[in-house]
Amino acid sequence: MRTGDCTLDACDAGEAVMARACPEAPAEFRDMLAMFRACVDEAPSRTAVAYFDTALTYAQIDRASDRAAVWLIDHGVVRGDRVAMILQNMPQSLMALVAAWKIGAIPVPGNPAYRAAELSRVFADCAPRAIVCLAENVETVRIAGGMAGIAPAILVASARGLQQRHDARVIPDAEPTPDLPLLERIVAAPASPAVPDVTLDGDEIGLILYTSGTTGEPKGAMIRHRSLAFNGQSMRDLCGLSGSSRILGIAPLFHITGMSCHVAAALSARATLVLHYRVEPTLLLDVIREHRPTFTIGAITAFNALMNVPGIGAEDMRGFDRIYSGGAPVPPALLEELARRLGVRIHTAYGMTETTAQTHIAPFGATIPVDPQSGSLSIGKLTPLTAARIVDGEGRDVADGEQGELLIRGPQIMAGYWNKPAQTAAALADGWMHTGDVAVRDADGWYYLVDRIKDCIIASGFKVWPREVEDALYTHGAVREAAVVGVPDPYRGETVKAFISLRPGAAATPDDLIAHSRTLLAAYKVPRVVEIMDELPKTVTGKIQRHVLRESERSQV
Repeated sequence: MRTGDCTLDACDAGEAVMARACPEAPAEFRDMLAMFRACVDEAPSRTAVAYFDTALTYAQIDRASDRAAVWLIDHGVVRGDRVAMILQNMPQSLMALVAAWKIGAIPVPGNPAYRAAELSRVFADCAPRAIVCLAENVETVRIAGGMAGIAPAILVASARGLQQRHDARVIPDAEPTPDLPLLERIVAAPASPAVPDVTLDGDEIGLILYTSGTTGEPKGAMIRHRSLAFNGQSMRDLCGLSGSSRILGIAPLFHITGMSCHVAAALSARATLVLHYRVEPTLLLDVIREHRPTFTIGAITAFNALMNVPGIGAEDMRGFDRIYSGGAPVPPALLEELARRLGVRIHTAYGMTETTAQTHIAPFGATIPVDPQSGSLSIGKLTPLTAARIVDGEGRDVADGEQGELLIRGPQIMAGYWNKPAQTAAALADGWMHTGDVAVRDADGWYYLVDRIKDCIIASGFKVWPREVEDALYTHGAVREAAVVGVPDPYRGETVKAFISLRPGAAATPDDLIAHSRTLLAAYKVPRVVEIMDELPKTVTGKIQRHVLRESERSQV
């Protein structure tokens, strides 16, 4: 069995960075609190967070998180308790995160866009003792708490706090003023009592992140401290990050990419994290021009939106040493368009919440291959100390070049799902994380993601993978975004339908796009129906939501 265990011999000798990043020595830190304390000890005056017109040093974040930790202690939070964080990408997120770690509590980041019913399912599962949330979310949080049968302490963060620019593109013009403690006042108060000294174990849970919160029963992936520290260090080493790096926080900090590839990577490198509340394309361009970030990683949809901002050019991107995309598939044609228009070569990566983000990454500078069978762009090679298998429906390993489910094992794999032993046992059967993704590996160790198992379309008995059809559609010059789903068909069982949004100023008809697909795809893969939309539904992290389109179609039958 070829599992892809990463040793110095297993790394491609021609890829020096990947080879150097295969550590034989133990990880630098086994917990995130020790990593943060090293930042404070070694670089107290370095900017930890750049945020609009504000710059906060590591020493300032340390003092602020001390005060927040004391507030949590005073409100009954003890080691092992959960602290929910319903916040955007702002300095308060880092303060609350570190405050929870300082008392051995478990941060549970959540999406501020969730409604009360969605939040209530998360709260009922993890039972947070305290919640730090935006002022605009207080009423929703209270309702959700009541629905979940809990009464946690609530600490409010102001969207307008810790900056004075109040950019109307993302910062609300006004916000409620609930009669609750305000985080910004607490962290600005005179010195508070010292936080008890806590030493954490690497196997303690350092983070719970929920998946499938809007599409089914939410599952809280339990991320160990050592897993988050490991992947932060891995990202630092693989991407050449250092104390002079400026990491642009495109991914939400309530998502694993934001937590692992932004926060943990920044702390591991003692770097600066550039935050801007949330992604809005024109604002993002202004942030890039102002702060000249050197590194980022985010969903390809964010870069696609950025590319279409009027006036953007290669000069705007000159500060970046490297850019990666993960969290959603990358169409080869879109990658080439980004290189042509922005002058940057975006590299690929792959991971999931349950793997603490990256398990695969394209070596920097390498030409990323395309799988000749599926047309998929490679997601990269295995990261250090990570193993993978590709298996058939019977759990047997398949040969290179053959499709099967991707299984992963390594130090970054979750401990399991909170309060869900059956789902944990299924996901981690035989010690391997079962991803639910169909993948291919070639003889040179490159991996290709074909699609999600559950998204496969069966049309007249033939398998159609939406990714392949989408990639073909992206080669049409008018297509900005594409999503393909199977819809019920009385004769074929399912038929292929494509949803398309067009580039600004571009024109194309459904017939044009179907004709274009016929030149690239076998007849059974060609969309029978094309619907053009202004915008495709997406998650807050930028993933196009096929399931929303699929469910909408099936509800009309």
